[in-house]
Amino acid sequence: MIFILIALALVFDFLNGFHDSSNVVATPISSGAIPPRRALMMAAVAHFIGPFLFGVAVATTIGDGLLVEDAITTTALIAGLVGAIAWNLITWYFGLPSSSSHALIGGLVGAALVESGIEAIQLDGLTKIVIALLLSPILGLAIGYGVMFVTLLASRGATPKVNTFFRKIQYGTMIGLALSHGTNDAQKTMGVITLGLVTAGVLDTFEVPLWVVFLCSIAIALGTALGGWRLIRTLGGKIFRIRPVHAFASQLAGGAVIMGAALAGAPVSTTQVMSTAIIGVGAAERANKVRWTVLRDLLVAWMLTIPAAALMAGAAMWLILALS
Repeated sequence: MIFILIALALVFDFLNGFHDSSNVVATPISSGAIPPRRALMMAAVAHFIGPFLFGVAVATTIGDGLLVEDAITTTALIAGLVGAIAWNLITWYFGLPSSSSHALIGGLVGAALVESGIEAIQLDGLTKIVIALLLSPILGLAIGYGVMFVTLLASRGATPKVNTFFRKIQYGTMIGLALSHGTNDAQKTMGVITLGLVTAGVLDTFEVPLWVVFLCSIAIALGTALGGWRLIRTLGGKIFRIRPVHAFASQLAGGAVIMGAALAGAPVSTTQVMSTAIIGVGAAERANKVRWTVLRDLLVAWMLTIPAAALMAGAAMWLILALS
């Protein structure tokens, strides 16, 4: 069973990179700063490197702070991953930039509740995770607005040549954003695999092995390299027309929020943070610049993700129990 868990976790990690690559490369591609294939390759390399540079605090939050080790089994973790993967595939198909983080949390909680009830959930840990998931998009919006406001002030009166600067600097801001995304998101899968190793008795204590870090980093990097083009189009063009200054400001704002959360061990949704950062950047320039109907669609997807993934994982867990 542990091998099935590891395989499914790596599939989820790959889909996380594939699904969420839009968050990293959509604005530099749409602004014309970086060619699409080059942007994806650079992001993939940064995704691989990130977890090795900035530790595994998020993995500990997910794997050691959400579920009670003695109250769950490897089977429940497998069912949780099935629910998260199913929801990710559905939202990818329809081009909805939903949260892989929300899907994973919903899937794990749904499966654990069906198998063992509420005692399988560490309520303090779940509360910490939910607070991080709720606050991070608000921070993305506010910091995106603030960065764009300051950027517009600093570049007031500049000639059109300033766009060349904003294009070139995106190589740095995009790499920083990709490092933060790889650091935060790859660790979620590390946490699930390590928790599975503990529940299976392979590990005595929760400590992420180096080989788990390596495998998860490879999986998310490969997914990023292939790129979820449906979602890239949503974030890169449907909210408003992205110019180099917008891309720079949103990458800087989103990367700061995501990296800060990763270092603090707070699992956040990169999709939410980057979506609201882009909206905040557009609103700072002109409120009616933003297509607010896109925000409505994003909010619907976000609100559905945790319960939908929980229901799918719960159904998978029920089916497994019925067949066993």
